[in-house]
Amino acid sequence: GFSVVREFCGHGIGKVFHEEPQVMHFGEAGTGIELQEGMTFTIEPMINQGRPETKILGDGWTAITKDRKLSAQWEHTLLVTAD
Repeated sequence: GFSVVREFCGHGIGKVFHEEPQVMHFGEAGTGIELQEGMTFTIEPMINQGRPETKILGDGWTAITKDRKLSAQWEHTLLVTAD
């Protein structure tokens, strides 16, 4: 099956690049933060062919799954507007 990494999350963007809120890529419908007009945040899911557990390689940046299955990560920045 497929999985979503839980150790990493999206984040708010404002005066500081990484700020609150943390934006999780999993959860239950109807729970979590309520989006407000003017919020700017990222979503950065890492989707895996296998298990969700990860490890960071020696370069201190590259993340792989512990089972070494294929995975993909992407990032988008979103702005919540009235429309």
